[in-house]
Amino acid sequence: MVDERARTLPLTMTHWGAYRVETDGRRPRRLLPFERDNEPSPIGISMADGLYHPCRIDRPMARRGWLEGGSGTRGADTFVPLDWEAATDLAARELDRVRRDHGNQAIFAGSYGWASAGRFHHAQSQIHRFMNLIGGYTRSVDTYSHAAGEVLVPHILGLAFGEMQVAQTSWPVIAEHTRLMVCFGGVPLKNAQVSSGGIGSHSAAAWGLAARRAGTRFVNIGPVRDDLAEGLEADWLPLRPNTDTALMLGLAHTVWTEGLADRSFLDRYTVGMDRFLPYLLGERDGQPKSADWAARITGLAAERITALARSMAATRTMISVAWSVQRADHGEQPYWMAIVLAAMLGQIGLPGGGIGFGYGAVGTVGNGRRRVRAPHLPRPNNPVATFIPVARITDMLLHPGEPFDYDGQRLTYPDIRLVYWCGGNPFHHHQDLNRLVKAWQRPETVIVHEPFWNALARFADLVLPVTTPLERDDIGGSAADPYLMPMRRVADPPGEARSDYAAFAQIADKMNCGPAFTEGRDERAWLEEIYERFRQQSNSLPDFETFWQSDYLIHAADDAVAIQQTFLSDFRDDPAANPLSTPSGRIEIFSETIHGFGYEDCPGHPVWLEPYEWLGGEAATRFPLHLISNQPRTRLHSQWDHGSVSVASKVKGREPVRIHPNDARARGISDGDIVRVFNDRGACLAGAVVSDRLRVGVVELATGAWFDPSDAAQPGSLERHGNPNVLTRDIGTSRLAQGPTAQTCLVEIERYNAPAPAVRAFDPPPIEGDATRR
Repeated sequence: MVDERARTLPLTMTHWGAYRVETDGRRPRRLLPFERDNEPSPIGISMADGLYHPCRIDRPMARRGWLEGGSGTRGADTFVPLDWEAATDLAARELDRVRRDHGNQAIFAGSYGWASAGRFHHAQSQIHRFMNLIGGYTRSVDTYSHAAGEVLVPHILGLAFGEMQVAQTSWPVIAEHTRLMVCFGGVPLKNAQVSSGGIGSHSAAAWGLAARRAGTRFVNIGPVRDDLAEGLEADWLPLRPNTDTALMLGLAHTVWTEGLADRSFLDRYTVGMDRFLPYLLGERDGQPKSADWAARITGLAAERITALARSMAATRTMISVAWSVQRADHGEQPYWMAIVLAAMLGQIGLPGGGIGFGYGAVGTVGNGRRRVRAPHLPRPNNPVATFIPVARITDMLLHPGEPFDYDGQRLTYPDIRLVYWCGGNPFHHHQDLNRLVKAWQRPETVIVHEPFWNALARFADLVLPVTTPLERDDIGGSAADPYLMPMRRVADPPGEARSDYAAFAQIADKMNCGPAFTEGRDERAWLEEIYERFRQQSNSLPDFETFWQSDYLIHAADDAVAIQQTFLSDFRDDPAANPLSTPSGRIEIFSETIHGFGYEDCPGHPVWLEPYEWLGGEAATRFPLHLISNQPRTRLHSQWDHGSVSVASKVKGREPVRIHPNDARARGISDGDIVRVFNDRGACLAGAVVSDRLRVGVVELATGAWFDPSDAAQPGSLERHGNPNVLTRDIGTSRLAQGPTAQTCLVEIERYNAPAPAVRAFDPPPIEGDATRR
């Protein structure tokens, strides 16, 4: 029951939901769920108790060795407090030196990360506006979430990945029409807690249950049983990780050889089946991709594969593929093969049938809301053309001047002299952190904006302390959510913390572009400006002052009505009038474009390519457990890991690692033990949670525990907190997309019998007295 008194409290928007903020006048006491959200996330609780944690940064800081000319080791040095005048002088001088002596392409400011919600104080918008005004920077493209899909899907379906996510079949249509939903990687509701920019009301769980009540049968294909909610009563097919493509090929072989394929659909709406079919039937390599063949690879019974194929052909079937499935070696292949399988079934464009990517990956996928262009800070164009695929940071730093392939292009890594990061944490999302630690020593300067002493701040040279959403005015909302909220400041910033905007404005002044950056506006004036620009999309919105004094607005016609949307229905109705933006205008089962790139690790049609390490390979003799490093339940990536919700999930202060009872018993591991998880790339400590919700031979260690090496000066030292990215391999999905491959990772686990070192992830680094200017 909603406390009526709570309705009078101010609202704030986060990536994991909207909350009412109860304060004592200066500080928040607690965050209460928004009364219109029937599935609120608990993550918001961490914001109130974590805001003034001892790991908060309240003054500008500089690394001692950097101040002295570059000595010392990033991550293992002491810091010196500075005033803002000195700190922004240093930042401006370093930026000016690097662009003058080496060119703007020597500045890397991709600054990947979710940052915090709020339309004006969006960190990437702030840093990229600033960087473009000082002459540009080397940027990154694509995302750690779905890079392989982002590059592949436009070649096959003619849609940018973001456009496809917007156009996907909506949950109301699935609930009404889908009779079988086959979920590769599940539909994990823990991920649906979040949505970039904010979410006023969560609905994914309710729609899944509505579909089940309407008679939809769910099949969960993946190594983690609870990647589909218990109430969906799903059949579980616990295949070996990274073998989804082989399973899809086995299903396709059954569909074709038993005469269940829709050949008229293939003839009218696709190209390339004639080039793919010889591979499927084994005419080219002598190995039919049959259910028996797929069974040997996946570990599933051939009879289950055959039965599933027949069921998929016999009823209205939606094939859902999680984003996580493509974050693996050859991650392009399962996405491509899923499209081919859906095309063979002939249900693409029919209500409740076809293909979908990322249901449950974030809360707004499939919500059917009308998308709008949310309020945003305008950015000028970047004058620098140089870029890297987002997951190739370490390669860029270690191999300047060396060539690399990406989506048909032969490019060269730039020589980066300065890294500037604002609103993200590469020591969370990047793979093989021990390799990144080595590479991170190579730039001459690293500048970061951070509220907390996480690993990014510790591994920086100059740290500018910035505010959190509760400490500034902003506008909450996103393109995929109907709510728009005034986010009025409810807390005082600690010490000298400032907004990113204030920091960049001061640096811009010292680089002679202050007026261009601010356009003469303070933060409040910018809020009014971006709101009024947004207001031009709708005649129903009030003026800014009315909005600012309101509780919240609903900028869609009716927030209770979701769109009845079917993916590619127009294309199915008339492919000549509504062709896809592919070279053929149709679904490309075989892509002449990709074939022409000549990539042996991503040929012209989907294929099964053995991962570099997997449970069916030679490496499994030494490291017999497959590590799933998925998204956590208690935070967004690494955000608020120091907050109470995340801390409460730890086991003896360390990230929990789930292990099957059979695997635990074989290693003498009990629930609650501290264990060492290791392979040739690194090792970390974690707390054992014994669970039968996993496939035998699979362990789960979520991402996001703040990186805590026992000796930051020695890459490869034992990580104390449970960060799985000391174990993952830093290699691209293929030469096509160069996406991250964190889900292809083998490890071993042993009980840790030595005295466990204390976790220091949330402790500030050593801080000295005042410094002389550089």
